[in-house]
Amino acid sequence: MVWLDREVTVPDWLLKFLPILALLVSVGVVVSLLPKVDVGHAAAFKRRRTMNWVPLGLTYAFLYFGRYNLSAIVGELDKSGVLAKAEFNEIDGVGQWVYGIAFLINGPLADRLGGRTTMLIGTAGSALVNVGMAWAMQRGVDAGPAGSADLCSALLLLNGANMYFQSFGAVSIVKVNAPWFHVRERGVLGGLFGVLISLGLYFSYDWSLGIGRSLGWAFSFWVPSAVLAACVVSTFVLVRDTPSQAGFKDFDTGDATSGETGSLPLNAVLVRMFSNRVIWIIVAIEFCSGFLRQAVMKQYRLYARAIGDGESFVYENWGMLLCVAGILGGVFAGFISDHVFGSRRGPVSSVLYGGLLVGAVVALFSLGQPLLGWAVIVMSLCVIGVHGMLSGTASMDFGGTKNAGVVTGIIDGFVYLGGGTQAFVFGRTLPVGDAAKDPVNWTVWPAAMWPVALVGLLLCTRIWNARPKPRASSEGTS
Repeated sequence: MVWLDREVTVPDWLLKFLPILALLVSVGVVVSLLPKVDVGHAAAFKRRRTMNWVPLGLTYAFLYFGRYNLSAIVGELDKSGVLAKAEFNEIDGVGQWVYGIAFLINGPLADRLGGRTTMLIGTAGSALVNVGMAWAMQRGVDAGPAGSADLCSALLLLNGANMYFQSFGAVSIVKVNAPWFHVRERGVLGGLFGVLISLGLYFSYDWSLGIGRSLGWAFSFWVPSAVLAACVVSTFVLVRDTPSQAGFKDFDTGDATSGETGSLPLNAVLVRMFSNRVIWIIVAIEFCSGFLRQAVMKQYRLYARAIGDGESFVYENWGMLLCVAGILGGVFAGFISDHVFGSRRGPVSSVLYGGLLVGAVVALFSLGQPLLGWAVIVMSLCVIGVHGMLSGTASMDFGGTKNAGVVTGIIDGFVYLGGGTQAFVFGRTLPVGDAAKDPVNWTVWPAAMWPVALVGLLLCTRIWNARPKPRASSEGTS
């Protein structure tokens, strides 16, 4: 870059981050100019709420940095013989299912202990486990291909532990945000949830890969560990579970537990949730979302590296492109949910699942072509938008503020059960060795995605008009 006749060298990481920064600024300007949903909040309340959700949201984003870092570097590890993609899919599949099943424990814990406490537990735990993964990776790299089996065993255990602690993240952020946002404000909040996911993916895929290439693969775990430790401090200092804990009056959020006093025992909550037809449909949709989300994010780089496309623009800028796509998908979903569909989550999820179906079909017919990379980026845009609407928003709406932890756990748990299913499916069906170099042999990958996208679309249409039914009707003020 030339500036006033002087050549200035701009770091590669900064060049990649500038489009994201520009997009975030643009989104901020656009959102500030949009019509506001007014439920009577005072200006001081809004300022304190921002101080609450920003550090909490950044902590959630950086949890991704400590979750997808192994996924970011596995293509390079596979190429060097340190960890094969089949071994990675086994590690990942077990981790995804641990994440999903852990919600049976961590969802109720979030409701009992509060989201702030469980976020601190999850973030601190993940930071410590990433230290262990750094040690294991360093030993595995030093041993080379001869140590692959030992590394696989260590990562199977450590990644499972990491995913347990990581599973506190979603239930915690939803549990904390629920008392601070009225149901009519939550569509935009769901969009912000998608933005946070997108930033986390950028940190994971681009930063982890760049750090590993520059400093060694163990540092792809050391650095996230240090960042998560800093997040523990910021969450402890700034985040509060409810407005009343920050010196403001609690208010009626208008969701499924509005008007209730006291709390129900866990068995009564589960009976209520699983007798709700809408919750069942959302759970099924999010299983499909988890399958598709991880099939795109976890398998694309393995595919590109295997067929010799490891230096393409999409491969090298995977994290940046996922981030941009996710920001656009999250903001689009949040805006049209609150401002076009009257805070209904079903219609926007249907639109986005239509995009997923089209993307999967295009990917099926573009194997070996540059178009495939852009097709899966569009799919990422759509699936992050759906995830923000259903796991990040509908869980609050239909679970209610009091039961947000349990219901988010149930819904997000099925996201990761779907993700684990794709890992085991593709771990056993994707080509290996020389066969993996031919794009035709990867047909099973997109071919398995399009029927899942079709089922998800049909399910979304079944909740087109679904809305939460408060126990009492009132507007929130503070």
